[in-house]
Amino acid sequence: MTTANDSDGYRGESLASWNEAAAGWGERHDWLFEQTRPVTAWLVEGVGPGPGQVILELAAGPGDVGLSIAEQIEPGARVISSDFSPEMVGLARRNGAARGLTNVEYRVLDAQRLDLADESVDGAVCRWGFMLMADPGAALHETRRVLRPGGRLAFAVWTSPDRNPWMAVPMAAAVAQGIVEPPAPDRPGPFGLGDPDLLRALAREAGFSHPQIEEIPFAFHYRDFDEFWESLVQLSGRLTAGLAAHTEPEREELRSLLAEKLGPFGEADGAYTMRASSWGVRVRR
Repeated sequence: MTTANDSDGYRGESLASWNEAAAGWGERHDWLFEQTRPVTAWLVEGVGPGPGQVILELAAGPGDVGLSIAEQIEPGARVISSDFSPEMVGLARRNGAARGLTNVEYRVLDAQRLDLADESVDGAVCRWGFMLMADPGAALHETRRVLRPGGRLAFAVWTSPDRNPWMAVPMAAAVAQGIVEPPAPDRPGPFGLGDPDLLRALAREAGFSHPQIEEIPFAFHYRDFDEFWESLVQLSGRLTAGLAAHTEPEREELRSLLAEKLGPFGEADGAYTMRASSWGVRVRR
């Protein structure tokens, strides 16, 4: 059983990791934005923003979903782009400024302890955040609390390792090489909410009824192995930290192993295409 101290320890580690990863996410933002368009589009449609509404994005990271909503909603509507990492909130703010958006409020908010009034937002979105939280059930409860009656929540989580070789293959190789520790069974992880039955149970326990779940398949495209490696290192805080603790020969050994493992995903021109899959979940308060 995970204790409160365990949860606080994980939250502290996670916050430090995401603060550190923000720079890499900023550098790879344009590439990542294009690769993940199918999920962003699904979430925007799923929350169904309307005139004059307030839409909350949780665990926003670079802010892609909320900023996409802000570009579409009518005058008088507003988006709250939030993350518990101040560095990620800063990244979202810079991305919003680059898009010329003036209807976005940027806030450092912990999804498990939202500093927002009851029934204060009309909709909420979260892309790949709940499964990495220490207590996703608490975050879902909090989200329902701040939603107005009839408000929608649309969120995405990763499905399972076999549907996500883009992540599963390199992480398995990193574990095999001793670069990172195997994921602890009692800790959150990218595939922690990959069971649809668990998703339904969490949503219902939080007070949401009739959750709708569908798969969102897409793919990551890399022009060559160097781009794959660069994306992996810059976007995975866990792997970046692991690599930093090892020698250059050990890092090169992992690169060689990955080049071998990526063979089945290679194309004639040297590019790679790797499948990805998320569950898209829609609920209404």
